[in-house]
Amino acid sequence: MKLYYHPVSPYAQKALVGLREKGATFTPEIVQLMDPVGRAAFKLINPYGKVPTLVLDDGTVITESTILLDYVDTHVVGGTQLVPEGREAAREVRALDRKFDLYVIEPMSVIFFDSRKPEAARNAAAVTEARATLAISYGLFDELLAGRTWAAGETFSLADCAAAPALAYASMVQPFPERKNLTAYLGRLRERPSFARVLAEAAPFLARMAG
Repeated sequence: MKLYYHPVSPYAQKALVGLREKGATFTPEIVQLMDPVGRAAFKLINPYGKVPTLVLDDGTVITESTILLDYVDTHVVGGTQLVPEGREAAREVRALDRKFDLYVIEPMSVIFFDSRKPEAARNAAAVTEARATLAISYGLFDELLAGRTWAAGETFSLADCAAAPALAYASMVQPFPERKNLTAYLGRLRERPSFARVLAEAAPFLARMAG
């Protein structure tokens, strides 16, 4: 199977963490989203032009990071079990996955992309709302993580695959040093080999963006 992705995309990073936690065999294919030719070619695979996109050996296309990792967790034998078998435990993991995507990655993206716009095109109200959402999320997750090693307990899961890029990027636009549990958790995520590798691979691309 082949993974179409870009190293700086938080959703692609989430997929990479999960794939590596599973020990999945896949071919990585970086999509040049800013190149019109490359983007047009990719849209023949995924008309929405969104990464990550997983293409199976039989040509089946799987999009959306959560669905992609759910497929991998079900079909790849071995490695970390990303979604637990118990219904209640699975429900918590899936709920946390959605919360990290919707209430951390999405507001972080609003803040980041607004900062890259010309002054006249910026939306102060949207940024204020996004920062308020992040503040709420930080408080809730900090409380949740009291006494927990990982998001859903003592076992690394899909929720942590989502949390890793979400919190790493969010900490850049709105740091949370006063949230001690959340800060310690992000430290553990950065030390996890699957995410440490993702960060190392993204670093050159982020440096070029900053330049």
